[in-house]
Order: sequence, then structure tokens, then C-alpha cells
Amino acid sequence: MKALVFGPDGLRFERNHPEPEAAEGEALVRVRLAGICNTDVEIVRGYMGFAGVPGHEFVGEVDGQRVAGEINAACGHCSWCERGLGRHCPNRTVLGILGRDGTFAEYLTLPRENLHPLPDSLDDEVAVFVEPTAAAFEILEQVPLSGEERVALLGDGKLALLIAQVLRRRCRLSVFGKHQEKLRLLRDVDWSVEPPAGQFDVVVEATGSERGFQQALELVRPRGTLVLKSTVAAGAQLNLAPIVINEVTVVGSRCGLFEPAIAALASGEVDPRPLISAVYPLEEGLAAFDRAQQPGVLKVLLKPTPGSPGRGAARR
Repeated sequence: MKALVFGPDGLRFERNHPEPEAAEGEALVRVRLAGICNTDVEIVRGYMGFAGVPGHEFVGEVDGQRVAGEINAACGHCSWCERGLGRHCPNRTVLGILGRDGTFAEYLTLPRENLHPLPDSLDDEVAVFVEPTAAAFEILEQVPLSGEERVALLGDGKLALLIAQVLRRRCRLSVFGKHQEKLRLLRDVDWSVEPPAGQFDVVVEATGSERGFQQALELVRPRGTLVLKSTVAAGAQLNLAPIVINEVTVVGSRCGLFEPAIAALASGEVDPRPLISAVYPLEEGLAAFDRAQQPGVLKVLLKPTPGSPGRGAARR
């Protein structure tokens, strides 16, 4: 099968990569569309020491049914799994990130219990955002909001703009980023390129930068909550003293539940289509990765199936 493969020599396109074999309880999924996210970019910079087929955002097909898939494949029998924490199973594999080939290929495998059927009303270019939208909803699972909290969201990238759509009706949200052209995509949200000196009840850090953590720490009020959504491979020097002095709660936030994400996308509460910058055929995956890292570019999609559009078909 065709696939993008990352190894010691970097990222490469292969026309005859071995097709994965589904283990017992797993399904062979034909990939219809996949998305490149910041974590994938960090993977090819060395994050997690991964080797193989990267990618974890997708909409696929199994036995004629379109599906999205949760990326953590848990063992199912350890103490973490028994407590309902399979997303943190120490024996898990993670699609395109840890021990399991991912979505930048014609086929992938996942446990059947990880797969979620998609309604016919949800087209592929919206459904491919189920996984990152679920990551945005994870914030609400970890930090319940009553509607009155002052929340600052740092970042204007792909994930940040999804988080803004999820949070905008659930708190008093302000978004801070560096790119006005991206921030203008937000509806009914206060945004600025200059974070104020004021203090917020909750600060969500989604900049994808080394500086983001320190900047978020400067905005959160004493006994406030700092939510970290960025995965950055590079190391950074941090002054953690303010966390202790101001008794700040720090929450690491990763994957989330698919049900609310699918519902929000289906209802139009979250509309990711303005975030799509380009669609590339899988054969042009290297060019797609280059495009995804260019300033101002948001979501770049890869289409492994026949009928792919021409080179880098623009969507914005």
C-alpha cells in the first residue's frame, strides 16, 4: 500500500509499504481522509521517538460504514483499564504516535471498540476533525465550567481555533494569538493579539511554542487553573516558582471523548471547514508536510483514496 513513513532518514513516501494485519478484536480500516496536526510535525522532529507511519486524525471506512477512531489502543486488563483509564494504559499503543502505524497510509488497524460510526450528514472534510474536536472537549471533562469563569485561550492554530468554538458559549472567553487573519475566523469571540496584564480563572495554553507555558502562567490568577494542550519536542527552561507561590493548578490535557465531538460537528456548533487550507493526495505527502509548516497555514489534509485532487488544492 501507499504510505508516508518516518524513520532515521526522515519522512519518505513508499508505494509498496506492507499492509497492516488486523489482530483479534481489531478492524482493518480503509483511510478516506487524514489530517496533519502539530503533534505529527513534532513526531518528525523526534517527539516520542516514533518510527513508522505517523498520523492520528482520520475518517475511514470498515465494511461500508464510515468511522472515526480513538487513537489509544489499551490492553484492556491492567489496573488502569479496569478503572476506566484506558487512555492512560501503560501497555497501550497510540495510533501514529507510539508503537502503532498511523493514518498517513491507505489502511490502518484499530480495535473495533475504538471505532465510532459517523452519521451520513457529516461529510469527510468535517468528520476528519472528530479527534481534535474531542481533544478540545476534554478540557470540559477536566475543568467543569459554569459559564461565569474568565477564560483565556493562548494560540490561534488549528487546535486553538477548535477549542475556541467549544468554549465560546460555556465561559467568558478571550482568545490571544499572533495572527489576525486566523483570529478573524472566530465568531462571537473576543480576541486580541496582545494578552492583557489581567488575571484569568482558567488559562488554556495551545500555542505549540516553548514560550507558551510561561506566558500562560503570567495570566492565570492565584489559585486559578492552567490547562496545557501543547506538545513541543524542544526542551525549555521553566520557572516553576509561581505555580507554588500562587497555588496554581496545572492540568495536562490530551485526548477526549468522541460522542460530544461528533454531536457538536453534526449540529454545526463546531464548524472546522474554514480551518482547511489545502488537500493533497497521499503521493504528495512530503509537499503537504512542508505546506503544513508554512506561516499562516492551518489544516492540511491527505487523501489516500482514488480521485485525489490536484497538487495542494487550495481551500482558503
